[in-house]
Amino acid sequence: MRSVNRSIRDGSIDAREAQEAVASLDHLRAGWQEVSPDDAARDMACRLVEKYPLGAADALQLAAAMVWCGGQPTGHAFLCTDKRLSEAARAAGFSVIEL
Repeated sequence: MRSVNRSIRDGSIDAREAQEAVASLDHLRAGWQEVSPDDAARDMACRLVEKYPLGAADALQLAAAMVWCGGQPTGHAFLCTDKRLSEAARAAGFSVIEL
C-alpha cells in the first residue's frame, strides 16, 4: 500500500490506477501467508543489509520471504515495486515479478 501511495504522490499512477492496484492487492491478500518479524526474520534481515544495499524495512520484507521459503528461494516468486529490493531478491534466488 505504501508504494501505491508513493506512486500517486510522485505522479507515476493516477487515482484509477491506484484503485486497480489496491483491488489487485486485496485479491492477492486472500492467498498470501504473512510472516511475523520474529528473531529468525530479524537475524536474516541483518545479514541481508550487510550483503545488499537495502534499508531496514526492505531487508525485513526480503527476510520474511526467505523465512517463508525455508531459505530456498529458487522456484518461488517475489512481488515487488522497488528496484533495489527487486535486485536483491533476484540475487538471493527468487523469481521476481515487478509490479
